[in-house]
Amino acid sequence: MEKILRNKFTIALFVLPALFVYGFTVFVPVVWSLYYSLFSWDGITSMEFIGMQNYVRMFTDDRVFWDAFVNNLVYLAVIVSIQVGVGMLVAVLLTKIGFGREFFKTLYFTPAVITSVAIAQLFSKIYSFEPVGMINYVLHFLGLGHLQTAWLSSMDLALAAVSIPEGWRFIGLYMIILYAAFISIPKDMEEAGTIDGASGWKLFRYIKFPLIKPIFIITIVMATTGALKGFDIPFILTNGSPGHATEILTTYMYKTAFSSLQYGYGSAITVFIVLESLIAVLLIRKLTDDK
Repeated sequence: MEKILRNKFTIALFVLPALFVYGFTVFVPVVWSLYYSLFSWDGITSMEFIGMQNYVRMFTDDRVFWDAFVNNLVYLAVIVSIQVGVGMLVAVLLTKIGFGREFFKTLYFTPAVITSVAIAQLFSKIYSFEPVGMINYVLHFLGLGHLQTAWLSSMDLALAAVSIPEGWRFIGLYMIILYAAFISIPKDMEEAGTIDGASGWKLFRYIKFPLIKPIFIITIVMATTGALKGFDIPFILTNGSPGHATEILTTYMYKTAFSSLQYGYGSAITVFIVLESLIAVLLIRKLTDDK
């Protein structure tokens, strides 16, 4: 087996199909989007070459685009905090328990396999003001009825409200990844740290976390890129409303291209999303580089 794996032809034989699928489903659409972004086109009439005008419009004349960009950063911060932060906490807690561990892993992972439509419908009921949803009912039960509100219609709260479901949905995924990293830490290293006087937070900070840091960085990258291209739940819950309070780049791109039939301009926004994701990954790698 080792001799086979060293054979470059064999390696290429296994890798090329995956590269072909990746190129056809990811790279080719990005190239076509870059091409279309140089044209003014409604999808029906002839394409008109306009060069960089779509990008000039996007950066200088489109206020909604910049609102969507800022909303995307807030959306990103909420999602990464929930997915990786809570996922890390749950993973640590799972390493401390013995009985029921498999049950809790399954319980936390289940939302990741539920469809986006079902999750959006669930949270639309939870946030509902009329009829009273779960959050407003609990507030009333606790004597905090003055805090009841239409969560998805509030200019100040709607963005956080649409971010939380996506964050909650994938807590289990990152919990599983981080849990696997924690249980792979050699027991003798933990015991050595304990003998040296490290316990609790110090054991986690100086022994466990440095050992799982590469995996932690991967989860940050996955959560970040996932948030930057998130679309389905915000679109289903609010479609960017009220006003453009929950508009993010992906929903704005979709409506621009497929509702307003501005395929060229929508493609320019798509190219920006791709570049934004690449820059985010590079920044994360740069900020977490120990060298």
